[in-house]
Amino acid sequence: MDDVPETTVVEHPRVWCDGAGQIRGPRAGEPSYRPAALGHPRVYLQIDEKGYVDCGYCDRRFVLADHSAH
Repeated sequence: MDDVPETTVVEHPRVWCDGAGQIRGPRAGEPSYRPAALGHPRVYLQIDEKGYVDCGYCDRRFVLADHSAH
């Protein structure tokens, strides 16, 4: 699927997503800068025999590094 915005390779078939993967943290020298409270509720996902799972909120795809072993 070409329109998946972000793909994350993982080692375990049980993953979680909160949609905050690309939200920046505080920068050095900027004490007033705080990360935005964006994202979505944390959801837990299970990768099945396909070898991947997509988050229903943000469409992030989690791909199992070696799904043939699971």
